[in-house]
Amino acid sequence: MVVYLARTLLLYIPNISHWLTPISNMTLVSNDPSWWPTISSNIFFSYWIVAAGVVVVYDWVLTLGQEIELILRQRWSLMTVLYLIIRYIGILYSVTNILQNMPLVSLTDAVSNITNYASNWTNVVVAAALDVIMIARLHAMYQRSRMMLIFLIIIFLAVNIACGVISAILLKHSVSEELILSGTYMCNYVSEEDDDQLLVSMIWTLNTVWEVLALCLSVWIAARHFCDLRRLGPSTGSTIGDCFGVLIKSHVLYFASFAGVSCLVLSDISPGLWNPYSMEFQILNSALQILLPVQMFVLGPRLILSVREYHAKLVANSDAETSMTSIVFQEHLHIPTSSTV
Repeated sequence: MVVYLARTLLLYIPNISHWLTPISNMTLVSNDPSWWPTISSNIFFSYWIVAAGVVVVYDWVLTLGQEIELILRQRWSLMTVLYLIIRYIGILYSVTNILQNMPLVSLTDAVSNITNYASNWTNVVVAAALDVIMIARLHAMYQRSRMMLIFLIIIFLAVNIACGVISAILLKHSVSEELILSGTYMCNYVSEEDDDQLLVSMIWTLNTVWEVLALCLSVWIAARHFCDLRRLGPSTGSTIGDCFGVLIKSHVLYFASFAGVSCLVLSDISPGLWNPYSMEFQILNSALQILLPVQMFVLGPRLILSVREYHAKLVANSDAETSMTSIVFQEHLHIPTSSTV
């Protein structure tokens, strides 16, 4: 249904190319039939880009009530800022991505370069914000251990600085050009270097290492706490078990999504693995356009909402203070070194 709506939307968008800047010197205009497979692939791809944007906006609408109650009406904190950054950058990113890939909208080379830079640096910033959220979760689960916090920040800085430098290298050697093929428009990004696929795989490998480490640390501490439940009273043990269950459930779901996206990206950039015009490749690439925004802009904010919602229910059902405020994202949660992250 989402793909059908996206296709309908694209078919009825008027051609607004005459409102935009005239064609630049780098624009390639061609009516050669040899381009038709490329045109067909681009149109099919654009349906899924629109569908991904619809999913991000639809999830925001679904969680708007929770956002108002659990985020905006609470005292502002680092998690509040991160939630709003990820959520609303995600909406802006989706709209920009739709315009960038619409076959009926003409973008000049300069605009294409700007949107390309914006999209890639958005990925870097959002990935760093998601890592900070994961650090806060792990720091809380490990009872605010200073040694664990220092260890996580070191890994965070190493991974994100490396990914930032690699992204800058990729963008430095990336050149965009507009293609006008049989009346349709396409932004084509060409790399001046031959090792761009290797650099992209390095970025995803580094992020995968971080996610695997975060998952292992979460499972390890959760297993320790579940083993200690028998030593605690029934009410406290149940509370701790339920809260850690919430943390692990949301983290495993997020990690599963990230693992799926990583596999798709690495297979997508593997040379010679796929025919770029085959239906299998187009389905693979289209699925990636859905999963990547969901992983960043849907599951990311839900990492915060899930724990805040649990704590809100816990407080509503209890007349006394609980011992679990140290492992939830409350408005008083503070990471001492957050200014350096």
